[in-house]
Amino acid sequence: PPIGGMSAYIFGDPATLSDKSVPLACRVHDECNGSDVFGSDICTCRPYLTHGIEICVEMAQQGGNGLVVYNRKEGRALGEDNAAKYFERTECVAGVQDARFQELMPDIFHWLGVKRLDRFASMSDMKHDALAGQGIEIGERIDLPDELIPEDAQVEMEAKKAAGYFTQADIKDA
Repeated sequence: PPIGGMSAYIFGDPATLSDKSVPLACRVHDECNGSDVFGSDICTCRPYLTHGIEICVEMAQQGGNGLVVYNRKEGRALGEDNAAKYFERTECVAGVQDARFQELMPDIFHWLGVKRLDRFASMSDMKHDALAGQGIEIGERIDLPDELIPEDAQVEMEAKKAAGYFTQADIKDA
């Protein structure tokens, strides 16, 4: 998949990111131009990014740290041309294979010395498993609250849950 780099946004004291006694909240976000830039409500990307930032800011305000890793790779690694086609047919969300590659994603955590995430704002098992597989402890996992899911993104969210994404909510029958 095309990967164009990443940005790390740190809330709190960067010098204590590697200190396991200082609580750390985190959102790992894969770029989504449709939602993040153009405000589309057909997916949950922008609301999850915003919610992740809020969680990170709250942790910093409580004396801990927050970390948002923003990966420059479009959505499900479909590329911008194919992403437009993908969003034209929301009823096919459950049938689209997620092509994002997360195995290298934990590198930035190692570079920053992060060994533990106390609060992890992600429903993605691929992100969770990549981090855990490289020895990064994960405490609480946080899914996107129902009230933040745009009406037009309900199909996507239910497809994610049915496909096995982490959630504390009930999974609706098909």
